[in-house]
Amino acid sequence: MLDLNAVALFVQVVRAGSFAAAGRRLSMPANSLSRRIQQLERQLGLRLMQRSTRKLTLTDPGARFYARCADPVEALDEAAQEFSESSQVSSGRVRVAAPADFFNIFRMELIAEFLTAHPKVRLEFVLSDERADLIEQGIDVAIRTGKVLEPTLVARRIGTGRLTLVASPAYLSARGMPESVHALASHDCVTLPQSSGRTAWRLNGPDGAIETQVTGRFAASTALALLKAVLADLGIALLPAVMTASHVHAGALIEVLPDHGVESRDAYLVYLSRRQLPRAVSAFIEFTMATMVSEELVRPATSMLGSQPSAD
Repeated sequence: MLDLNAVALFVQVVRAGSFAAAGRRLSMPANSLSRRIQQLERQLGLRLMQRSTRKLTLTDPGARFYARCADPVEALDEAAQEFSESSQVSSGRVRVAAPADFFNIFRMELIAEFLTAHPKVRLEFVLSDERADLIEQGIDVAIRTGKVLEPTLVARRIGTGRLTLVASPAYLSARGMPESVHALASHDCVTLPQSSGRTAWRLNGPDGAIETQVTGRFAASTALALLKAVLADLGIALLPAVMTASHVHAGALIEVLPDHGVESRDAYLVYLSRRQLPRAVSAFIEFTMATMVSEELVRPATSMLGSQPSAD
């Protein structure tokens, strides 16, 4: 098999005009270069250059060989340089798997900020409530809640989800702010449907867990419908903070009894390997972890948990 490294050395020697000059450029002894070119000539069965003490002269086969090799070698040099530079800059496509309603809770303006900060990165989201197969679907990183069971995946815990009580300013102006958990029983509460017509909310607070029975005039089977109901002034709802945070920040909703709530499932960023993670993927992971905490979509993790990959 042809020694491609020797071909690249041959091109460098021709460009430099002598073994000595090429050796200085490559930090390589001139006699070592000469031996490599001789080995290449033996492989080819051709004499590529005439040697003298002062200069090199290409033979006709050597000139033709150089003409065929020079451009590909230069292209390879440029490619190596490009990839070396890109390894220091976030660039390329990042394919992300996330829940179907991810952008109902994660503001698109935040994605725009990330893309502005990383102009050479392209984000591609696969939105589905089914768990993505990272290998089969070519996913770089997945955003998941609940346990990560696959032993081949790395899972970085972002934080813990939390359900909080919220209501609209108009509702609270009309009905008043509840002073205690038990006072919720006298309010309209927006809940999931129950056959009995009543719902038990078990809330954790400064003094531990407290349970109270609540009822209301509107119930629905999806969290998104409950969110729309509280925004329409229909009552108080117990909803994931990840869904309500942006509305609370905007003043469209107010937290009720903010010291009380329910801890829910952990959120994770999941990917295939810790080693040689592309810089663009690393940048997106760090951005998402920081943003979900700063936007109060999760309570921050006190430590990073993850499964060790069996092979990278």
